[in-house]
Amino acid sequence: MNDLMLFLNEIWIARLPLLKGLGVTMSISLLAILAGSLLGVGVALGLVYGHRVLRALIRVYVDIVRGTPVLVLVLASYYIFSTVGLDLGPFQAGVLALAVFCSSHIGEIVRGALQAIPVGQSEAAKAIGLTFGQTFTSVLWPQALRQILPTWVNTAAEMVKASTLLSVIGVAELLLRTQEIISRNFMSLEFYFFAGFLYFLINFGIERLGKFVERKTAVPS
Repeated sequence: MNDLMLFLNEIWIARLPLLKGLGVTMSISLLAILAGSLLGVGVALGLVYGHRVLRALIRVYVDIVRGTPVLVLVLASYYIFSTVGLDLGPFQAGVLALAVFCSSHIGEIVRGALQAIPVGQSEAAKAIGLTFGQTFTSVLWPQALRQILPTWVNTAAEMVKASTLLSVIGVAELLLRTQEIISRNFMSLEFYFFAGFLYFLINFGIERLGKFVERKTAVPS
């Protein structure tokens, strides 16, 4: 009982750093997921409908990014850009690295979903005078969205977990804040478990959001 009270007291003392770290983690994850998803849709469109030269270039981009560890992308975003005169802060570099990594996975997910839709639907839309933009937003995307939602949720959860790597470039996200707190009170096991619980809550929220969107986009039976 005394150990529990001591732990709760330490959490209360460290509440502000923990909340700040949690806020940074959520901000980075949200920005990376949104930017990566938008870029990923563009990647998928290029892979499916682009000119063969464009498809080849995008394929090289996707294969290189997917085959590169996230930590390498994080370090490259932070250090390489500075050598060419573009000084990105740790936060911006981290978001860029995660968004690029996310886009390669989302691009492949959306590509597969688009190619699974029968070609006849695009031809029918073209026959009634719809532009490509109208065909995509009204015919193709609603069907693709229903297919990609479960995998998108998994990718979004991976981005939250990958945000822990940003501590190596000095981003004060939840893990780094937790390590700073542990260096003061030496309660390693307790605070790592508590940080893991907070990460679980974030990913659980993402899963619930995915389920909500899945229900809203489901075809009535």
